[in-house]
Amino acid sequence: MSSAPSTIPAVPAAKPRRVPSGRERTNWPTTAILLVCTLGVLVPLFVTVSMAFKTTGQAVDGNAFSLPSPLTFDSFAQAWTLTNFPRGFAISVFVSVIAVAGEIVVSALAAYAIIRNWDRRLFRWSFFYLLAAMFIPFPVVALPQIQLTGMVGLDNPLGVAILHIVFALAFNTMLFTAFLRSIPLELEESMRMDGAGTWKVFWKLIFPLLGPMSATVGIFAFIASWNDFMMPSLIISDPEMQTIPVLQKIFQTQFSNSYNVAFASYLMAMAPAIVVYLFTQRWVMAGLTQGAVK
Repeated sequence: MSSAPSTIPAVPAAKPRRVPSGRERTNWPTTAILLVCTLGVLVPLFVTVSMAFKTTGQAVDGNAFSLPSPLTFDSFAQAWTLTNFPRGFAISVFVSVIAVAGEIVVSALAAYAIIRNWDRRLFRWSFFYLLAAMFIPFPVVALPQIQLTGMVGLDNPLGVAILHIVFALAFNTMLFTAFLRSIPLELEESMRMDGAGTWKVFWKLIFPLLGPMSATVGIFAFIASWNDFMMPSLIISDPEMQTIPVLQKIFQTQFSNSYNVAFASYLMAMAPAIVVYLFTQRWVMAGLTQGAVK
């Protein structure tokens, strides 16, 4: 006696609920936080620009949010002469250019050596050593660095640029290492079969492929070296060879009664960093995104 097979009716799968176009929910807590952060940046920037174009009388009237009337550039001329801005600007550019170029090249070479020799204990431990160095801030080792740079004659802008390269090596190597993992090893093997050596493979193949991450590292290096105050103030022994942030601190007492001159000096100092970031921010996002996705 055979029994008919029992059939269980199939339950239709629930269709995902679509949110009609134009009716997406707004995340109000996140929007409020972003709005507060945006105002925290824009309000001080507005005050800085406004005060820089005011006269001395307007700058001390107690109304920081009023617009300059009349618009004057005298404060920029005074700040330019008082701080010897061209010399400080040239020194800051020198330090930033050396730091940017050195961080990109040295960190890329270190990351390439580590990632292609990961099976060797020395290179693997070197990477872990660099990661551990990220937790050591400069103030902790400031005194030994001051003594060492003075002993070897690097208590100058060149010494500051070299220290920028050294202290940024850990973070930059980590970025390059993450990006290098996405480059197929077959590309190198095909080039080596044509007789290319390690140096040629790196400079002709790997380094051009690191372009997005090199741009990201370079922008971070420029902003960090341009705005740095502590390292130049401690390392450079000659006040005439100081960078712009330190020069502003040196002349701070002369700015005490001239807020318009002080803010004009601040605006001239931070303008290059703002301009560089505005024109290169898409490369920063592209480099970080490619390094994370791949």
